[in-house]
Amino acid sequence: MSENLLEKLKKMTVVVADTGDIQAIEKYRPRDATTNPALITAAAQMPQYQAIVDRTLTAARETCGTAAPASEVVKLAADRLAISFGLEILKIVPHRVSTEVDARLSYDTAGTIAKGREIIARYEAHGISRERILIKSASTWEGIQAAGELEKEGIHCNLTLLFGMHQAVACAEAGVTLISPFVGRILDWYKKDTGRDSYPAKEDPGVLSVTRIYNYYKKFGYDVEVMGASFRNVGEVIELAGCDLLTIAPNLLGELQAMDGELPRRLDPQNVSCDIAEKITLDKAAFDRMHAADRMASEKLAEGIAGFVAALEKLETVLAARLSVIEH
Repeated sequence: MSENLLEKLKKMTVVVADTGDIQAIEKYRPRDATTNPALITAAAQMPQYQAIVDRTLTAARETCGTAAPASEVVKLAADRLAISFGLEILKIVPHRVSTEVDARLSYDTAGTIAKGREIIARYEAHGISRERILIKSASTWEGIQAAGELEKEGIHCNLTLLFGMHQAVACAEAGVTLISPFVGRILDWYKKDTGRDSYPAKEDPGVLSVTRIYNYYKKFGYDVEVMGASFRNVGEVIELAGCDLLTIAPNLLGELQAMDGELPRRLDPQNVSCDIAEKITLDKAAFDRMHAADRMASEKLAEGIAGFVAALEKLETVLAARLSVIEH
């Protein structure tokens, strides 16, 4: 029986499930899983995960005390829910789960460091080794510097909302474990900016961006893992076959599983084509200049952070309503 494209992809790329839906992770059995505030908020509203939400709220109430206002309980529960889902996901995936720092800390280096340590401490209190956790933070200068400090403590980081080469270079120089360049969101920006309805997969701006970053890292010997993320279609996934990791939503995993045919390797550390002649070195001033000059990266980073903050606020609203039901 011939292998489907998902099986073929897994032979050259680590496939990661981009979801908080535990049942979907059980179905596709990826090596790793990633979550973000929007995915956790969506999962928290699914009836099948109500028990996880209720346990987290009950534990938060116990920690805060019976006299604490509901708002304090909700804030703590929202903070811990990603870990609650992470613990369930780690029962299924054999390797790692990514858990995101509060997006409201995206421009706060000290706050991100403290939150990263807190997340790791909670996982370790449940018997989970820090080797199985990636702390996610936005690829702001502040988030990248925080990740660099956490890495020195053996806390591995996944830098997300990454859209530009300057962000990728700063992550490499900080020594982070993994980056998540956002393929689909780059495509979204270019379609809107140019008025085009679509791009062929080989010309997809997000695909080209990830390919360039991958080749730059391999050319200059960086150990940073590249994990393409935020896909809009299977064509983007196919064009990045061979990338270190790809984090893929369940609907696209299903499409790949239903497809047969050849899957040539597109990215290969033994066959690197990089148009950048020398290593790029950045300080904050240079980073800020490059970021300001990259309209797409500037707009998508700000939009992404705002979106994650909105998801967190929605999650707090959902949890407040559920706490009221539980306690009355």
